[in-house]
Amino acid sequence: MRTCRHNDRTPRWGLCLCALAMLAGCTGSPASASAPAVSAGAEGVPMAQSAPAAARDNTPTVYTPQAPGTKVLGKGALQVDASNAAQGYVMARYDGTAAKANLQLTGPDGVNYKYFLPASPDWVPLPLSGGSGAYAVDGYENIADTRYAELFKETLDVRLENDLLPFLYPNQFVDFDADTRAVAVAAEVTAGAADDLAAVEAVYHYVVENVAYDEYKAATVTSGYLPTVDETLDTGKGICFDYAALTAAMLRSQGIPTRLEIGYAGQAYHAWISVYTEETGWIDRLIEFSGDWTRMDPTFASSNNNSAAVLKYIGDGSNYTVQYKR
Repeated sequence: MRTCRHNDRTPRWGLCLCALAMLAGCTGSPASASAPAVSAGAEGVPMAQSAPAAARDNTPTVYTPQAPGTKVLGKGALQVDASNAAQGYVMARYDGTAAKANLQLTGPDGVNYKYFLPASPDWVPLPLSGGSGAYAVDGYENIADTRYAELFKETLDVRLENDLLPFLYPNQFVDFDADTRAVAVAAEVTAGAADDLAAVEAVYHYVVENVAYDEYKAATVTSGYLPTVDETLDTGKGICFDYAALTAAMLRSQGIPTRLEIGYAGQAYHAWISVYTEETGWIDRLIEFSGDWTRMDPTFASSNNNSAAVLKYIGDGSNYTVQYKR
């Protein structure tokens, strides 16, 4: 039985704002949304406003992962239900006696995704973020500290029904269901939005205005941390991972494909989001604060009150390096 060591140490999320310390002071308070500009005609008289566009349907759309057992990979206590791989996810479960298991998915994009599963009878949805193609599915069981024993190596051929599906379903990193409060809040926040872009803007401003950066949590977060979106709502604070997961859950529940992305902003380990709309296609590292709709990073906006230096920093895509898309 081959053994190996896996690095399951949680990254230093506390670093996610450090690169900005030289650019602007961290206020620690949520940013305020700016008032929209008013158009004026001759002699400053306000122009007649056209009739508002019909609002989009803001009824929540929550995709529910399932494990029917028609196609199962794995061995022993670690199993992978790939019955719905065409929908952009697999379900994994480890119900053994070790502390945890590690499932690795390496797709056609060549990125190796490591997922750690505590012993539990529950199935956990994991995204097939690499799109259609062949996936290496490798299972390991923890035997001591960071040492793992190999359980199996298999290959899964995936043909997605739609390339956007992995970023609409909930998963281990963006965890929500129909009863999650964030879903109801998203429906409230997006009421009256004319289109998906307006809905994205509404959710973004809600998160920025209602969640403050938690410096203590960033400094003390432990290995294996995963966000709980309703906890972020209830406490009104979180780290970059929490901001991104909450925003992604709210937007996915509105039928807006959203990628939670993890990587580096400069030299700071960080998490952010990208969204897809029919009007724009993918908007990477979402939303320029100037209104150009090319960048948005809720953590930096909230913690730094939309300062000009920070907006310039995050508006430059060269500062972001994506490692993982969840």
